[in-house]
Amino acid sequence: MTMNTSIPAPAPAAKPTPPLRDWIRQPRVAGTLIVSYLAVVIFILVKLDRGTVLFPLWSTLTFPPFILSPFVIMASPLRMRTKAIMIAILVLILMPVIGIYDGGYLELSIQIAIYAGLALGLNIVVGFAGLLDLGYIAFFAVVAYIWAMFTSNVATVFVVGHLLVPAWAFYLFIPIGVVVAALIGMLLGLPVLRLRGDYLAIVTLGFGEMIRVLARNLDQPVNLTNGSQGLSGVLRPPLPGFSIDFTASIAKTLGITVANVTPVTQQLLFYFIAIVLLRIIVLVARRLDDSPIGRAWTAIREDEVAAIAMGVPLVRMKLLAFATGAAFAGAIGVLYAAKQTFVSPESFSLDQSISILAMVIVGGLGGIQGVILGAMIVTLLNLQILTNFSLQINALRNIDYVVPLINFHIRDWPPQLEPAKYQRFVFGFLLIVMMIFRPEGLLPSARRRQEMHSNQAEPQELARLEEPVVAAEVDPRHLNEG
Repeated sequence: MTMNTSIPAPAPAAKPTPPLRDWIRQPRVAGTLIVSYLAVVIFILVKLDRGTVLFPLWSTLTFPPFILSPFVIMASPLRMRTKAIMIAILVLILMPVIGIYDGGYLELSIQIAIYAGLALGLNIVVGFAGLLDLGYIAFFAVVAYIWAMFTSNVATVFVVGHLLVPAWAFYLFIPIGVVVAALIGMLLGLPVLRLRGDYLAIVTLGFGEMIRVLARNLDQPVNLTNGSQGLSGVLRPPLPGFSIDFTASIAKTLGITVANVTPVTQQLLFYFIAIVLLRIIVLVARRLDDSPIGRAWTAIREDEVAAIAMGVPLVRMKLLAFATGAAFAGAIGVLYAAKQTFVSPESFSLDQSISILAMVIVGGLGGIQGVILGAMIVTLLNLQILTNFSLQINALRNIDYVVPLINFHIRDWPPQLEPAKYQRFVFGFLLIVMMIFRPEGLLPSARRRQEMHSNQAEPQELARLEEPVVAAEVDPRHLNEG
């Protein structure tokens, strides 16, 4: 008699439930959440009424999440092609439609694109090449004034001498502005080639102030800039023949009541021009970063002496960095002058240069996506969030709103504590927090992140990081060929 001694197979273990983070990282789940997130935000945006008391608050709570959604999409686990399609729909379709509902959102988007282009240009100089430039706004100012002088109806020598150009010349002045700004950038670079650090910052600061003072005083003996009164009546690019009817048909299809279609169409034109310019700037910056020129700039930023020893042409690379960054500012300067239809010396103060530098620092030196993120955050703080908080306080003050629990009358809120008056304080506090907790920025480049955390890296990783900067990545033969 035999006994069956076989051991029964164990029951299969139950599959552990994935944690919430792993569940969200599934492509289908992430895609569904992003679409739902956008649908809710867009629904709230189009339903907001500027006549309501709480409009500033709701606008502040909904528009920043919408405008920052491309970064949410980029951080998702979706395929790159899917991400590109979603961002294209967001930028090219949804944002213009929301702009037709409310032109204020479109205006804010244009400002973000303008400052993002300027920040990317400064990132070439400061982030890529490590040259601290505090007068970057000067290149922007020069080209903006060039377009204004050739189109303004103010009685300058251009009007007297019949040197004005038609509105369609706007598209020709963009490449002209790029060339002019690049030449001025090289002229600035020549006298400061031997300077670095604080000395370079002081010289570039003086250059920026010199341009502003010249713009304020070049109304005598020959009137070129109209002095401190500025140039008004600057021409805008002409609208395509079909654009007004096309905008009106979209508004009618969506059931949007537009009192005057022409200004909305003009804003849409500026929006698409700004997006195209920003896309070109991003493409050029990315190609430069991945080229031998970009690696030479990295070597200069890390150690000029070592870069020279490895054969990097220091003079040529520094001049190229100044010229490239200035060229980006030149293209944006033409757009800015045409959009504002007015330029004055106060528009190009030191505060503007500091704000652009803050965008680069907050986003992350040397990064491209990070710099755009920094431009969005600083611009939203400056033009929407702090301003809307002040508007909300004033709106509640007008209806004598009383805060529950503490029984506080908003009418007693002191005017000295309005948030819009504390922009510099908020920027300073933001930079302090960034330097303490995330000195590399919100979205820095991979190399910048490694540099900032090199003290925590393993010895073999440190050796790998130090080698390519001056030896493997910089080939003088490629630089001489270029």
